[in-house]
Formats: sequence, C-alpha cells, structure tokens
Amino acid sequence: MPKTASSRGTDPDVPRTRVLVVGGGYVGMYTALRLQRKLRTELRSGRTEIVVVTPDPYMTYQPFLPEAAAGSISPRHVVVPLRGVLNRCRVVVGEVRSVDHAQRTATFTTLATEEQGTGDAEITYDELVLAPGSVSRTLPVPGLADHAIGFKTVEEAVGLRNHVIEQMDIASSTRDPAVRDAALTFVFVGGGYAGVEALGELEDMARYAARYYHNVTADDMKWILVEASDRILPEVGPEMGRYTVSELRRRNIDVRLETRLESCEDRVAVLDDGSRFPTRTVVWTAGVKPHPVLAATDLPRDERGRLKCTAQLVVDGAPHAWSAGDAAAVPDLTAGEPGKECAPNAQHAVRQARVLGDNIAASLRGEPLTDYEHEYLGSVASLGLHQGVAHVYGRKLKGYPAWFMHRVYHLSRVPTVNRKARVLSEWILSGLFKREIVSLGSLERPRAEFELAAGGTTGGTPPTNPPHDPKGST
Repeated sequence: MPKTASSRGTDPDVPRTRVLVVGGGYVGMYTALRLQRKLRTELRSGRTEIVVVTPDPYMTYQPFLPEAAAGSISPRHVVVPLRGVLNRCRVVVGEVRSVDHAQRTATFTTLATEEQGTGDAEITYDELVLAPGSVSRTLPVPGLADHAIGFKTVEEAVGLRNHVIEQMDIASSTRDPAVRDAALTFVFVGGGYAGVEALGELEDMARYAARYYHNVTADDMKWILVEASDRILPEVGPEMGRYTVSELRRRNIDVRLETRLESCEDRVAVLDDGSRFPTRTVVWTAGVKPHPVLAATDLPRDERGRLKCTAQLVVDGAPHAWSAGDAAAVPDLTAGEPGKECAPNAQHAVRQARVLGDNIAASLRGEPLTDYEHEYLGSVASLGLHQGVAHVYGRKLKGYPAWFMHRVYHLSRVPTVNRKARVLSEWILSGLFKREIVSLGSLERPRAEFELAAGGTTGGTPPTNPPHDPKGST
C-alpha cells in the first residue's frame, strides 16, 4: 500500500499509516471506535494513526432531539463527547473543505484558522473515511432563510423549546389579538421522522405548560403539519401512517397532506392551497441532502450527490477511500432486486460503521473484506408522552406499546453506558416529578445582559440587541 511522505514516522524504515476520518457523526464516531479496538496493537506501537476531523467535538444522537426539545432529556445527555470516547484517536475540531484523493490530501480549517491568518491547513492520509453526513435540504421559499428554524442539531432543539415557551409568554402578556394569534401558531414543514416527532413532543409539552398560564389554554394554540406527499412517516407503512394522521388530528393538530409551503415572508406562512397563517414559528424538516464537501472531492458521486460505494463500503473505483451513512449510496444486498440501495437512516449507518471499521483493519492487514448485508428491521416513532407508532419485524404497534418500544430501542442504541444510565435516570425522574417548563432563551445570547449594562454605563448602545427582546431567542 503506498505511503505519503508526511504520514511516515520518525524512523523512515517503519512507515506510519494514517487513517483520516472526516465527520464525527454516527459513521465517523462508530468507525473510529471500531478501528480503535481492531488496531489496538498498531496504535500502541505508533505504526497507525487515526485522525478525526469534525465540526463539533461531540456526536449527536438525533433520535433523542425531540425529547430534548420537550425537556424529557437534558441536552447534555443527547450528545457524546468524542475525545472521551475516542481516546486513542487525534480529534481535530474543524471542517474539511476539499479532498484530493489522487494526491491523498485534504484541506481543512480549524477554530484558530482565521486568527492565525495562515489559510486552510492540509493533511495527508493513507486511508480516507468520508462520512460528513447530511445537511438540511432547503427550497427557494421566500422568507425561509430569515424566519425558519431547522431540527438537525441539539442547539436547534433547545432553541426551539425556548422559542415555543417564549411565544406562550408573549401571548399571555399581550392584548393585541393579532400578536397573540401569531405567537400561538406553530407551522412544521415535513412529515418525516424529524417533523412528526418534533411536533408531537413539543405540542405535548406546550399543552402541559398551558396549565400554568392564566389566560392561555391548549385550545388557543394552532399546530399545523405541512407535508408535500400524500402520507407521513412512510417508514412505518401506509396503515401506521394513516393512524398517525388520525391521532394527530384527534389532538387538534391540523395535518395538511399534498400541500406545500409557498412563502413565510413577513411572518405569514402561505400554503399552496391558499391558506395563510400569521405565525412566528416555522420549523423546516423537509428532508436532507448530502454534505456540500462531497462536491469538493474527486470521488465519483451518483445523481443525488452521494458517493458511489460497493457493498464492501469502498468508494467505487477509488481504492483506499471509504464511506457509509447519509453520504454514501450503498447497495442493499437483502432487497433481492438490482439497483436497490440502503436507506440513509441511523439503523443502517451504525451497522455500516462496524463493517467499515472491520474492512479498513482487514485491508491494512491484507485480509479479505466483508460485504455489508443487513435486512431492515422496521421503524419506531414517538408522538409525545405515551404515544407512538411502530412497524417492527412485521408487527404493527400503536399507542403506549409503540412508545415504550421506541424508548427501549433507542436506550439500547445510544452510545456509552454513561449516557444510557443518565437518560434512563432522567426518564425515571420525569415520571416522578412534574415537567420543567422554563425558557432559557438568554443562553443563546449570554453577553446580552453585560452589553446592556456596559452600554448604559459608558453611554454607548449594544450593537445588536433588539430593544423589545434584549435577551430572548426571538
């Protein structure tokens, strides 16, 4: 296997192999974790080095984001610190900008790049794992970039929770019916897992919080789910999808199928069926797309922008380049039909990462590689406290059994015993005590209070604080 000059150790007779992992999500973290175990001897001797370049120093367990938004789980327990888990790897917090696989080099920036003024850094590698994940797929909807919020990160989940409670505070303290109506109208765009689970958990949380307001009730709030196709949650099957629609509508949630958001300018959500909803809350969960860094590589991609991979998780036609998860188009060997690809979900990503780590270790040792082959087991989704839907092993569940299965499954999948214990303890405590309904919007602007004080003391004015909302998230 060829070695790059800068990846050799201090002894020129003993080459060092550098494995570069781009991304610290499901695939990136689990692949690096698997390599740590498989290459323990090589790492200890210094013959192999694993470098993980990731924008965040933690992995986010995204299935728990709705519960973090609802306050059922602390945001700190939804993330896994990479440096604590990948103790035999070198973790670099930064973003890879481009990859030249022909030269085995990648350029990246770090938090210190701008202050240093040295431009992008460059790193060479011998084996590349390209797993940057995906980003929100947005459309050119007027006003979307200015007013909408996504739901892919823990920061967005916490911000959305703070925002919803703030809107209830606004509605409680105003006498203007137009302001009150806009504050209590919440529009979610996208009927996949992220949109349905976020809507279900937040509506459940807001309905509970309303009992503590003297002039806001659950009936005052409007929750609207907009989906462009003719059904929601396609992963759980048509029957469970129809049940989910009826369950949401039973809770007075306005579910609009085969409908699109045309505009959200001037804080008015306009749908293509002619409906107009003055609102201060538009949550965009209408799908994802491959990370833009894939376009800045010389690796082959399919028509959707994902890397073309073999069943062994090698990038097709690019030896020593590997990928899995959202960034990869991996053939599904269990489908029984040519051209079928694995769904880009967490279930496949975690299992692909294990095979990927094993195959990289086998490749370095000259051993045969293994095909990735996993039959899809099914799906579970939460619709709020004690409500859910599931289609697992051909069995269809709804209500409390599905909700319970959702929690058991994801508790078994969240990484590290530490996180499992903390999440379980929070669930137990939430069953014994009341929900927390406090908004901590000021956390998003921690210097706001000091800026106000300093501006008043020196005679200046804070540069960015809106006068009506000096510390909040709106």
